[in-house]
Amino acid sequence: MSNLGRNAPQYMPGFGNDFESEALPGALPQGQNSPQKCAYGLYAEQLSGTAFTAPRGQNERSWCYRIRPSVKHVGRFQEIEVPHWKSAPHIVPGVASLGQYRWDPVPHADIPLTWINGMRTVTTAGDVNTQTGMASHIYCVTQSMVDEYFCSADGELLVVPQEGRLRFATELGIIDIEPSEIAILPRGLVYRVEVLDGPCRGFVCENYGQKFDLPNRGPIGANCLANPRDFKTPVAAFEDRQAPSTLTMKWCGQFHRTAIGHSPLDVVAWHGNYAPCKYDLKTYSPVGAILFDHPDPSIFTVLTAPSGIEGTANIDFVLFRERWLVAEHSFRPPWYHKNVMSELMGNIYGEYDAKPNGFAPGAMSLHNCMLPHGPDLDAFEGASNAELKPQKLENTMSFMFETRFPQHLTEWAAQEAPMQADYTECWAGLDRQFDGSPNPGEPLRI
Repeated sequence: MSNLGRNAPQYMPGFGNDFESEALPGALPQGQNSPQKCAYGLYAEQLSGTAFTAPRGQNERSWCYRIRPSVKHVGRFQEIEVPHWKSAPHIVPGVASLGQYRWDPVPHADIPLTWINGMRTVTTAGDVNTQTGMASHIYCVTQSMVDEYFCSADGELLVVPQEGRLRFATELGIIDIEPSEIAILPRGLVYRVEVLDGPCRGFVCENYGQKFDLPNRGPIGANCLANPRDFKTPVAAFEDRQAPSTLTMKWCGQFHRTAIGHSPLDVVAWHGNYAPCKYDLKTYSPVGAILFDHPDPSIFTVLTAPSGIEGTANIDFVLFRERWLVAEHSFRPPWYHKNVMSELMGNIYGEYDAKPNGFAPGAMSLHNCMLPHGPDLDAFEGASNAELKPQKLENTMSFMFETRFPQHLTEWAAQEAPMQADYTECWAGLDRQFDGSPNPGEPLRI
């Protein structure tokens, strides 16, 4: 018996809401969490995403009513090798992370790749064992997982598709995503990844620290940026299926696999606020300058994962999408800068205004903490001499995973991925223009 994947996925709106959903009528207890006997002979089980005593506004958990308790979904684990998925700390002797780096889109392989063996780690930061920092990955997936399931105890995954469509069949329901959408898969959630339209390629931020949250808006007020109602959480869906299967667990950077005889996606009903969700990036409402100057890129934050230091994130997920540029007397693209955050950037589609050349859809770049970066020569010349009339940036969507930790390159990123050896040449033509006059190129008047 199953209703998983029978119909198009259905969703409930809201970010961090307390949801309730049941796939069979009366499966969800009312008025209590753990009745002596659950309807349909189900087992009550709690999935906790935070410490039991976390403050009320931060405490996250969901109650699941399932055909078998989760202890029946694991057996004896055996360690397996997943050679291209790395976890922090992963600092490789001889691999330099000090520099500005950019990669062309990763080509698709000729061999079948699933969600697990199709993951390629680009950078790691912090320490998975102390639950701080992150890792960034590229996924190239061509094959659905069949009777195969995955669970990460190390952190939540923020998935950013760039090509193709994926389905995440999870314990708490189904999520379908495509380019210009994202999905958040919580720590400890069991799921299967299927290819709906492939080949599939995209980016993943593995968050070892506190969960992603919506940023405080401060003087912006109650609206714009990412609005809570646009996040979608799946309704309950389940499988009651007997079949030889495997569950792969990622735990402290290592991978272990166990054999089971059935599908673990057997939650018939659930309620709580610890659940996967998706978000359409086209609903992000940017806020920016309407008179002069370019605000800090933090104005484009979609999600933030706190670090414990107020105002300094473990990770920020930042989006640069279509928008109007109207600032007067201003250099409109992002200016030259260096800062304490390490920025890994990816292009979902279109052209990024600060790098019109060499940053194709699927490409990525890394500018580590305190390393200078900014517009290339073409962008600088164009923006310095453009007529400052209102301009619509169209057909563009890029993002950043930025963290307060240095991001260290993996062997794959440094030696196998299509790194652009000449990337720093994009600034080679930025010559000295200073000649002692207030307006370069004009005679100095004394």
